[in-house]
Amino acid sequence: MTSTPWLAAMITPGQDFDGAPRLRKEFLLEEGHGGVVKATLRATALGIYEACVNGTPVGEDVLSPGWSSYEWRLRYRTYDVTALVGPRTVVGAELGNGWYRGRLAWHGMSNLYGSELGFLGQLDIEFEDGHVQSVGTDASWQAGPSATTFNDLYDGQTIDARKAVHGWAEPGFAPGTDWTGVGTLAFDADRLAEPVGPPVVRAGVVHPVEIFTSPSGKTLVDFGQNLVGWLRFTVQGEAGQAITVRHAEVLEDGELGVRPLRSAKATDTFVLSGGKDLFEPTKTFHGFRYAEITGWPGELTEEDLEAVVVHSDLERTGTFECSNGLVNQLHRNIVWGLRGNFLDLPTDCPQRDERLGWTGDIAVFAPTAAYLYDVKGFLQDWLLDLAAEQKAQDGLVPITVPDALKYCPQPPEFPAPESSALWSEASVWVPWALWEAYGDLSVLATQFESMAAHTRRVEGLLSPSGLWDSGFQFGDWLDPDAAPDQPWAAKADTAVVATACMYRTARLTAQTAGLLGKHDDEAHFEALAARVRAAFAEHYVGAAGTIRSDCTTVYALAIAFDLLATTELREFAGNRLAQLVRDNNYRVSTGFAGTPFITHALTDTGHVDEAYRLLLEEGCPSWLYPVTMGATTVWERWDSMLPDGTINPGQMTSFNHYALGAVADWMHKAIGGIRPLEPGYARVLIAPQPGEGIDWARTSLKTPHGQVRVEWKVDGGGFLLEATVPEGVAADVVLPDGARHAIAGGTHRFAAALGALAT
Repeated sequence: MTSTPWLAAMITPGQDFDGAPRLRKEFLLEEGHGGVVKATLRATALGIYEACVNGTPVGEDVLSPGWSSYEWRLRYRTYDVTALVGPRTVVGAELGNGWYRGRLAWHGMSNLYGSELGFLGQLDIEFEDGHVQSVGTDASWQAGPSATTFNDLYDGQTIDARKAVHGWAEPGFAPGTDWTGVGTLAFDADRLAEPVGPPVVRAGVVHPVEIFTSPSGKTLVDFGQNLVGWLRFTVQGEAGQAITVRHAEVLEDGELGVRPLRSAKATDTFVLSGGKDLFEPTKTFHGFRYAEITGWPGELTEEDLEAVVVHSDLERTGTFECSNGLVNQLHRNIVWGLRGNFLDLPTDCPQRDERLGWTGDIAVFAPTAAYLYDVKGFLQDWLLDLAAEQKAQDGLVPITVPDALKYCPQPPEFPAPESSALWSEASVWVPWALWEAYGDLSVLATQFESMAAHTRRVEGLLSPSGLWDSGFQFGDWLDPDAAPDQPWAAKADTAVVATACMYRTARLTAQTAGLLGKHDDEAHFEALAARVRAAFAEHYVGAAGTIRSDCTTVYALAIAFDLLATTELREFAGNRLAQLVRDNNYRVSTGFAGTPFITHALTDTGHVDEAYRLLLEEGCPSWLYPVTMGATTVWERWDSMLPDGTINPGQMTSFNHYALGAVADWMHKAIGGIRPLEPGYARVLIAPQPGEGIDWARTSLKTPHGQVRVEWKVDGGGFLLEATVPEGVAADVVLPDGARHAIAGGTHRFAAALGALAT
């Protein structure tokens, strides 16, 4: 059936119907070919769609086909609908604005990709004799209204149950005078792409934990968890009565804290029919923990509502737990942050007027994501969009993918687009993270042209001295010492950060070329890396080892990226980093660039105690400060909420941003103790590094070769370790006292004297 060619046309409804039209086609099965062997529907849209056959949804996906770089890749989904077709069959679809035509970015702009919604679908029915009947979208379809009278991802959805028409997608329905015909749109079928990643689905439900009245008399519902999705409920009341639901992540002064949403209204409205109505606004999504309910008929109880959690359909692969309850909550917050922001693509935040695929966030978070979930297909799909955007911009990797910002006026502090350190590095760092996690060389092969194009472009931006010291840089974005309205004003010199990132990128690109047998490219990028490393040493590292700007981030990057040429310089950097951490009373002092690497750099240079104390600090700024403030996801800023319970005064404040949660990579590897010795964990290093404040930890990872489990505890006078590796997988176990053991498949137990633990 996959060989059946596309015969369908992209159709658009004859009128807009408030942005949520319905489309239908009724037909008879052809006779004389025996029974139906298989029926397959392929569907996509300019906008979002919900498809059905004879009134039954064709799949569990929502918000399909999602958001891709529509100019080059419009993904379609394929459904087995064999059980749904009958002698008389109706194919139906309901459309929404989605990312294609709805609001995007922070300028109130819409229609960035087009002003007309479209639907393309083809049902291929195979009979016993091999004949295939194809029914595709064409000018014979009909279009009509739905009960949705408004829909936007940022602003919400309005559903008027009085306008509901039942049976519209079933045989025998007689469309009224409000139904029209359809037109066709010019569309290049070469843009059609089968998705590599999973669909967005309803991934679970969360029930209210409390309903209460705010100081102003509003009815507020607390779901106990900051999540992404929508409310679903059944209600009965007077016809025409409206229920309004506003969403927010936090409270401020006992009311919804909506200022961080900026212009996003995040409001759903439901108009009652007078009968029993089921409401579920599937053409929008919200990031929220709290909902304000207005207009509910009668008493609202916790049994009346449920929050539907929505994200890409990902398999959980990694777990972590330890003796410290706050650290466990931090880890849960990181998991929930991933779930909320892995909604078809890796976004920065899911709630305000933004929700973009910022490249910097995923560049640093990819290793954590690849441990927690199977994100291989999810991120591969996004990388195809990155490569498409990049190719159209002469090798420039934009700061968001898909690059909606190219259609928007830019803030005055942003100059003309150019490669940006760490952000554009996603083109190299994300494929490499997937290679390390899954060991699939095809990922690197597919992305190598993109990786090399980025590295060569930045090579052209280097100064004659070999430094990346010109142009706009985000740098160590959101350094906690920066003013709320100047997130770029970090302690770390932006050129030092950029040059360090470029060195790592050149090395990884060279290694990729070597793995792929591209030896000329390998030699070129190795030479480039050596040149950048030498320039870094000459211009940024003092004779005594001090690195320019002398702050935690620059030492963390220099250590983590292996920029220091001698053992003495590396030792100095580790000692200086540890001293800076101590001098700051173990409060976090890094932003986006330094945070993912600082704990790695500390432990890799023997400063395990400082790494643990940095993680376990509860004062602001720290990883655990938000936990003590009741956070259930990772915040964008270290102080998105101030200690007095007020929201950070900056205009950019989100309570669901995963980037600073990249510390979980260190938690998995250093506390939990699981690292790959070969890509895809074909060989494993098990080397937990215990520290004060955590008495036991257990972690597990489902690798491509099977599950690896590690559990350790400090018990009385000793350290006890139990490790399980899959059959056929070799592992090296390194105990805290330095003893090393080689093991094969199975469960193995080890002990070391507590007094012998390395410090």
